[in-house]
Amino acid sequence: MIARLHRKAIAASLTLALAGFATTALAGNGQAALDMGVAASTTPTHVTLVLKLHNQAQLENYIQQTVTPGTAHFQQFLTTRQFAQQYGATDAEIARVQAFLKKQGLTGQVLANHMAIQTTGTLDQFSKAFQAPIHTYVSRTSGQSFHSPASGLVLPADLANIVEHVNGLNNGTKYRSHRITAPKISGLHLAVTPTTLSKTASGNPTATGVPGQYTVGDVANLYNINPLYQRGVTGKGSTVAIVTLSNFIPADAQTYWDAIGLTTKPNRITQIHVDGGGVLDGGSGETALDVEQSGGLAPDANVLVYDAPNAGTGFTDAFLQAVSDNQADSISTSWGSPEIFNFAALNTDGASATDTSDVGDLRTFHQILLEAAVQGQSVFAASGDSGAYDTVRGLGNGTAPGDFTAPLTVDSPASDPYMTAAGGTTTPVTFSDSSGAPVLSISQESVWGWDYLLPFASKSALFAVGGGGGVSVYWREPFYQRFTRGIRRSESKQSLVFNDPQAGPTTLLTLPSHFNGRNVPDISLNADPETGYLVYSSTDNPTSFLSEGGTSFVAPQLNGISALLTQSIGHRVGFWNPQIYLLQNIFGGSHWSPFNDIRSGDNWFYAGKPGYEPGAGIGTLNVTNLDTFLHAGL
Repeated sequence: MIARLHRKAIAASLTLALAGFATTALAGNGQAALDMGVAASTTPTHVTLVLKLHNQAQLENYIQQTVTPGTAHFQQFLTTRQFAQQYGATDAEIARVQAFLKKQGLTGQVLANHMAIQTTGTLDQFSKAFQAPIHTYVSRTSGQSFHSPASGLVLPADLANIVEHVNGLNNGTKYRSHRITAPKISGLHLAVTPTTLSKTASGNPTATGVPGQYTVGDVANLYNINPLYQRGVTGKGSTVAIVTLSNFIPADAQTYWDAIGLTTKPNRITQIHVDGGGVLDGGSGETALDVEQSGGLAPDANVLVYDAPNAGTGFTDAFLQAVSDNQADSISTSWGSPEIFNFAALNTDGASATDTSDVGDLRTFHQILLEAAVQGQSVFAASGDSGAYDTVRGLGNGTAPGDFTAPLTVDSPASDPYMTAAGGTTTPVTFSDSSGAPVLSISQESVWGWDYLLPFASKSALFAVGGGGGVSVYWREPFYQRFTRGIRRSESKQSLVFNDPQAGPTTLLTLPSHFNGRNVPDISLNADPETGYLVYSSTDNPTSFLSEGGTSFVAPQLNGISALLTQSIGHRVGFWNPQIYLLQNIFGGSHWSPFNDIRSGDNWFYAGKPGYEPGAGIGTLNVTNLDTFLHAGL
């Protein structure tokens, strides 16, 4: 008996349409890419078979106990070996998968966590193994060439309950880094007046006080980190990991730290090249800024950089390795893609997805994050830079032939319930005209959304740039958000419509209305490029520093902050979300709260207000207050 991993017709049309924009690519009906026929049979390909976890309900309960004071397993994190023994695939199950691979002339390497088997072979071998022809496709818009199965994969019945996902046969998947530069608006200038805090004894000496040229020292000033430094808390003894899809030049990070006058631990960066590693390309600046920010806020922490190709199994394999190695106390990534790119198993009436065969990447990340949580590893992901409309940067907004409408959507893997999603704010800033007269002022930290610039630029130039946030339409509301004021359900009448140049508007996916989904982000920090940061990347500009922003900065900043907290409290912080939502529910925006409530601004849909909102989440951090509560075991 053979079990077929099927796709619904709507999934085929959606995923292929997205393939034309180099975002995700699964074979389908040829709507936006040309089928060039069977791919070259000898093409070498890396494939990862993700294995299903055991006792997942028990695992989730154990995770909750690790961060709940008074429970039997509070702060009793597992090793990778313990995780494999209690929740990973059994030796017998692994043997069955390896026997299947051996029959195909393939050998598999089993990860220590017993969650994945990695193998390399030719497209012809995999096509025969999974009884699916693998074709080459060429995007009609970008010209990108990629290969992908032309039909659903077929697995032997005895493996159907063992294998969660077969990853790597589609090499068209591309994730996006979440960094961005400020728009060039004629006649509008930052009225730069360095803040006095950086010049006082209480301020950080590496800060500039200049919006758009902030450093990690300014982050310390803004979010009350300096008292930890004054106690000697610098991340000593802790390790941060960066998961990224581009290689970088490690000396760039040291150049940044030296330039701002920051003393750091020497020889602290270790690179781990996964699946052959990433390449030096346009994403290398992303990796550089991730290391600069996380390692800058925790100057004595060790830094592990897991880089992989931005295709096929790269992203999930890099995460698998970082978590299975279990060397890092905290992990961050600033890459992602709209959640709806990863699944299309929605009924046309808007009912929620239940068929996980179409959500392999989402399920894979979920299993990885469950392992990280039970091992006490804190994990952070950027929530995106397209405000409440996460597809806009990749697909457009439906106003031109060949692009798509902009439904309210969130970014993945930030949307996973076991990920801490990093959102974005705008710090106080004043703009002047060419004569120096002030014309726009933001007086308090606000949800980041560039609609505040609409008086000076067209909507088409600004929409929908802002801090990513909204409601997942796949992951249900997690336990830690159930009693939080401000949690929202998904909006009605949200559809992804392709503006087909020939056929006209074509509805590809109708999203579920009023879905009780996971809300993102969780925590935000300054991310607006207008109030952004200096970064150095010799691959982008070898002669000078760049000024950038985006939630790409926030995820590694939280990573570095977590490293400081790890040293301060003497052990791993563990899964942040249950702990921070409990504190929010108890203390709200009071004077002693570890959070600064964000009550103004918006991300083009969700506005800042008291309590939680899917614009800035709980709010920003008061790190010293958070450290105090963690010390108290709350």
